[in-house]
Amino acid sequence: MKFLSSQLSYFFASRNTKTNVRKLLKFVGVLFAVFIIYSVTFHYIAYYEGQEHSWLTGFYWVLVTMSTLGFGDIVFYTDLGRVFSMVVLFSGVLFLLVMLPFTFIEFFYAPWIRAMNQARAPKKLEEHVKDHVIITELNPVTETLIRKLNSYKIDYIILEPDLQKAVDLSDQGYKVANLDPTDYDTYSNINIYNARMVVAASSDTINTNVTFTVKEFNPAIKVVATAAYGDSVDILQLSGADHVVQLGEILGRALARRTLGGNARVHVIGHIDELVIGEATAQETPLIGKTLQESRIRETTGATVVGIWERGIFKQPLPDSKITDRTVLVLAGSVEQLRNYDELVSIYHVSDKPVIIIGAGRVGLAASKSLRERDIDYRIIDKDPGRIRDKKKFVLGDAADHSVLKKAGLDEAHTVLITTNNDDINIYLTIYCRQLIPNIQIISRATYEKNINTMHRAGADFVMSYASMGANSVFNILEGQDVLVLAEGLTIFNHRVNHKLADKNLIESDIRQDTGCTVVAIKCKDDGMIVSPDPKRKLQLNQEIVLIGSSEGETKFTNKYENGNGNS
Repeated sequence: MKFLSSQLSYFFASRNTKTNVRKLLKFVGVLFAVFIIYSVTFHYIAYYEGQEHSWLTGFYWVLVTMSTLGFGDIVFYTDLGRVFSMVVLFSGVLFLLVMLPFTFIEFFYAPWIRAMNQARAPKKLEEHVKDHVIITELNPVTETLIRKLNSYKIDYIILEPDLQKAVDLSDQGYKVANLDPTDYDTYSNINIYNARMVVAASSDTINTNVTFTVKEFNPAIKVVATAAYGDSVDILQLSGADHVVQLGEILGRALARRTLGGNARVHVIGHIDELVIGEATAQETPLIGKTLQESRIRETTGATVVGIWERGIFKQPLPDSKITDRTVLVLAGSVEQLRNYDELVSIYHVSDKPVIIIGAGRVGLAASKSLRERDIDYRIIDKDPGRIRDKKKFVLGDAADHSVLKKAGLDEAHTVLITTNNDDINIYLTIYCRQLIPNIQIISRATYEKNINTMHRAGADFVMSYASMGANSVFNILEGQDVLVLAEGLTIFNHRVNHKLADKNLIESDIRQDTGCTVVAIKCKDDGMIVSPDPKRKLQLNQEIVLIGSSEGETKFTNKYENGNGNS
């Protein structure tokens, strides 16, 4: 009923609707007048032929003849009657079979369909909509962001200038407005003064236009823009963007952090307040063969092992967890504590062989830059001669050619990064490299989340999603918090203790049992950041807790402990 009322409101709100309805009514009036005239004439001609019929019969005959049904139960025998029958028949064809459908479709049906579409993809938001996120384009990044917004019960609207595309998105369940994000007048119709943020996620040039237009309309609104090229960052900032997210740079560095080469030092992933999260390989260190309890990492360095990677599989750290040459330790602690760990293992050199990077696009170049900063050698394979920069580091050719991979040093390499923007190619190359070198570490990029499981099945140790990295980066800005992506489907995030968790210890809260997430740290006013807190320690209202868990676990945690109460 509500949808019908919205359709009617859009239908009658059009300036052409009244004109169209008036034209339709005029045509119906003319048709009715012709029908009456024919009915009266029928009786005169019938009387002329000696026939007598009721008025209802006259109406019946005219309707049957004009509609071309022609039952033949009432007929004229004179030439005058037959001529009249032909006139009624031909005018019926013209009025009922040609003009009536055309007029109905033109002046009523088509406007009604447009009104239905406008009801599904409106050009104006209702006034009560507020605290929403405005998104300028639906793509893999914003699609993932929308799922995250939905899990946190944050409203959003997608701007789509093409009506049919907007309707299609609405039919798929998205909240969409049929508006052009580069049009100044758009922002007077989407409650921008009550919005939380604008996400400009199109091309760099369109994002610049959108950012400038939005800031001209409302200078106070927060604008986050994505940038494909480094040269666009300054321009987007000059146009008014509060935050510019270089997704290629972020993903490239994230892929590079997964490499086991170089040395055994901690490679920092990120930090949440004073808590620093890093990863370190155990390869060629005295830790191999020991359990976590026997390694005494916490006792000697102060850093805590909060997770273990084994061939791309994340495991919860237990005292009897065995450390192997393929183990990557996820460490949490202060800067000083992680430095203590570095001093413990800095003398151990893991490998000086180069990392193979397949693809010299933005992601591949960002990965090479990150490896260079860590003094890790690398080789980049690309079949585009225009991308070749340093002949010592670049190998021209197709990575699907074994001779090209061999020239790059695949037989001796310990890690290969697959960074192309085509998921099908990445899956193909993952299978190929795994077949050639079964023990090599394969780290692959995924553009679409639907391909992540396929890449794991193909043999990838780690898969980093372009969409997830971008969505989390934007969401961090929105919420003013840190959500660190360890690998696809695994994040570290924080939460402010509310009444659902206050005055309970970690055992009583059942967080791990109910959500699969683990509390790795508690931020206290008096004691600072407590890493790996005692399970019997009680949580206090408004304390910050830091958790590690899968994407599904984060969603479960959000639904159970945040939705309905906020973060405070």
